Amino acid sequence: MKLKNVLIVVKDIEKARQFYHDLFGLELVVDNDGNMILTEGLVLQDEKIWKDFLGKDIVTENNSCELYFEERNIEAFVQKLEKLYPSVKYVNKLMTHSWGQKVVRFYDPDGNLIEVGTPI
Repeated sequence: MKLKNVLIVVKDIEKARQFYHDLFGLELVVDNDGNMILTEGLVLQDEKIWKDFLGKDIVTENNSCELYFEERNIEAFVQKLEKLYPSVKYVNKLMTHSWGQKVVRFYDPDGNLIEVGTPI
């Protein structure tokens, strides 16, 4: 068995697709009307569909998981993030852990937590 995809819930699927394309270069693989599969296995699910399926409210910024990306030139990534999405909400701006890894954590427009770090 293998993990095939990771699904996140979004309010505006097209806005979310653009965000993940702009920052991470993810491309659309399949568009199933409210369910988009992007390269690297990220799936965007329209909030209305997810709420109907679960029968529960969506809790944004729940901090129970994160999407983790690695980037060698993290300073350039942070500049691109600040230029393209100046109102992004940070958990922590660019910092260096005691073991030397640089990381930045922020929320996507739908409150999904993202970490970008230099390779370990």
